[in-house]
This record gives sequence, structure tokens and C-alpha cells, in this order.
Amino acid sequence: MAALPRKIHRLRKPAQHQAVQIDLPRMRLQAWQRVRTWARLIREAEQLWHVDVRELKRLGALELSQLLGEIPPSQRLRVNRWLKGYAASTRLHCSDEESSGAETHRGG
Repeated sequence: MAALPRKIHRLRKPAQHQAVQIDLPRMRLQAWQRVRTWARLIREAEQLWHVDVRELKRLGALELSQLLGEIPPSQRLRVNRWLKGYAASTRLHCSDEESSGAETHRGG
């Protein structure tokens, strides 16, 4: 019969600051994905505007207005960067002074 070890060594938990540093890249990636998703949803809603069917345009406008109300203020600046990259015509107001939270601008 094999001898049992005298001490069982457990893995030490990383210090609090080390755990935060380890999770920082994952947190940044998740934030990036959320922002990109908001911009993609807005672009898809805008694409419905170009369809000739009146009902689809109405649904696209409704979906866009709901999306604009759901975007957290802290992410609006970054969502705007993605919207610009997607060549979307919607832009969000990023100032905290706006009571409405979001407004669309149509480009020519």
C-alpha cells in the first residue's frame, strides 16, 4: 500500500488584483462584442428602410426606435464608432444632458 502524502497542497487562490488582471481581457472582449452587436442590430433595422414594402419599413422603424432606447449611455460613443464603420446613417447622442437618450440623424 502506497504511503499517503503528509500534506495535501491546494492551489492557492490568486490575489484579488491578479484575478482582476486575468479577467480584464475577457471583460474588454465582452464589452467590445456588446457594442458591436448594438451597431449590427441598428444597421439591420436601417436596411429594412430600403425595402419597398410599407409594413417592413414600419417594423424597421419600430425596431430601430426600441434599440435606441435600450443602448446603455456608457456604450453609445463606442456604438457610434461601429455605426460609422458599418456606414449606417444613425448616430447616438452621447452627452448625459440629453433626456431622450438617443436620436437618429439621416445622412444624404
